[in-house]
Amino acid sequence: MAEQPLRAPLNLKFDYTRSVGPTIGAFVTALRDRKVIGARGSDGRVHVPPPEFDPVTAEPMTDFVDVSDTGTVVSWSWMAEPIEGQPLARPFAWALVKLDGADTSILHAVDAGSPDAMSTGMRVRVRWADERSGRIQDIACFEPGESDSDSSAAVSGGEPVTMITTPIDLNYTHTASAEESYYLRGLAEGKIIGGRTGPGAKVYVPPRGASPTDGIPTKEQVELTDKGVVTTFCIVNVPFLGQQIKPPYVAAYVLLDGADIPFLHLILDCDASEVRMGMRVEAVWKPKEEWEYSLKNISHFRPSGEPDADYDTYKHHL
Repeated sequence: MAEQPLRAPLNLKFDYTRSVGPTIGAFVTALRDRKVIGARGSDGRVHVPPPEFDPVTAEPMTDFVDVSDTGTVVSWSWMAEPIEGQPLARPFAWALVKLDGADTSILHAVDAGSPDAMSTGMRVRVRWADERSGRIQDIACFEPGESDSDSSAAVSGGEPVTMITTPIDLNYTHTASAEESYYLRGLAEGKIIGGRTGPGAKVYVPPRGASPTDGIPTKEQVELTDKGVVTTFCIVNVPFLGQQIKPPYVAAYVLLDGADIPFLHLILDCDASEVRMGMRVEAVWKPKEEWEYSLKNISHFRPSGEPDADYDTYKHHL
């Protein structure tokens, strides 16, 4: 029986920070202050939320208009099983709500209790979050009913909001291709395995599903050495969020002996200024007990001490 493709859960997670600009900034600043504003377009329509540019003229939208925090459900769909990160942990409705004074609808959650309590045309009002910072979550959700003077009272929150940070958190299951699977299984055994379409063909590592020149699957496996040559490189001097190595350090493309394409890895155990094109390097593997199905099994590459490769030997692999 052929080996099954590898599968593993993956989590893509980072904070996305952006400047909000004058239009979105005015909108989220108003939300922080318990107000909802829209922007009037060139055709007279009031858009909520306000787009950054007029849909008709493409000019910036700066004619801001206060609208009510109460409106009418235009359409809706019931969310019977909420997932993590959604506005409410209990069943709710996703609804398009046209606020009084607006000509467009805003998408948000309505906490109605059951789908029987939802209907197109029903009146709903904003339920404000207890703590607001200038983001769409300042509206906790909508709830059935009309606004009252207490719930609609605006408060001043200080300086305008100019930046927002949006957490990105994506969980999914990745199924590796057959070629990726044998490559990862090789790494778990301390081997680097490339792929090619047949004898004499180019060797790709990591292996691709097919040759990019003729589309033939790269089914033939080729075990490679863990030594190679630096083809190109850069010295990283700029720190960034999540960086695990203190700059300066070298990220380089390494062409393994027997391969036809280089792959990116770290060059350590030498001064960054010593790294050069043509430099011979060798892999430094982590302790065997730390091996997994990952290129992380190779901690980095280091100078092998061998003479530099002639440029002609790798000039077609840059």
